[in-house]
Amino acid sequence: MDINGLPLHALVVHTAVVLGPVAALFGIAYAAVPRWRDWLRWPMAVLAVPAAAAVWVAFLSGEQLTEANQYGGPLAALVETHEERAAVFRLVVLAFAVVAVLAAALHRRVGVARWVLAVLLAGTGVATVVYAVLTGDAGAQVAWYGVQP
Repeated sequence: MDINGLPLHALVVHTAVVLGPVAALFGIAYAAVPRWRDWLRWPMAVLAVPAAAAVWVAFLSGEQLTEANQYGGPLAALVETHEERAAVFRLVVLAFAVVAVLAAALHRRVGVARWVLAVLLAGTGVATVVYAVLTGDAGAQVAWYGVQP
C-alpha cells in the first residue's frame, strides 16, 4: 500500500520510532520517580497505545513491502536483520503498552502490585527504547544502502 507514491511503511515508521521511545521514557520515569507518577500516568498510557499500533502497522506494511520487492545480495542480509529486530520490537512494544495501561489504571495500588508493575514497566520501557534504536538502525541501513556521504 502506498500514499501519494510513498510506501505506507516509509510513512508509519517515523510514528513508531518517535512515539515508542517517548512513551517508554515516560514509563521509565513513571517507574523510577514516584513523585512524577500522578503527572506521567496518562501521557504514558495515551502514547503507549498508538505507539504499539504504529509499530504493528509498520511491521505489517514492512512485510508487504518486502514481498513486493525482491532484495538480493548484501541488501538481503540487511533486510533480514531489520525484519528479525522488528519481529521482537512489535512484541516488546505491545508488552510495554499493556503494562503502561495497567500501571495507569492501577495507579493507586500500593505494596507488591505497585513494585511489580514498576519493574515490568521499567523493563519493557528499556526494551522498547533498545529495540526502537536497533530496528530503526537496521532499517536505515537498508534505506541508505549504497549511498555515499
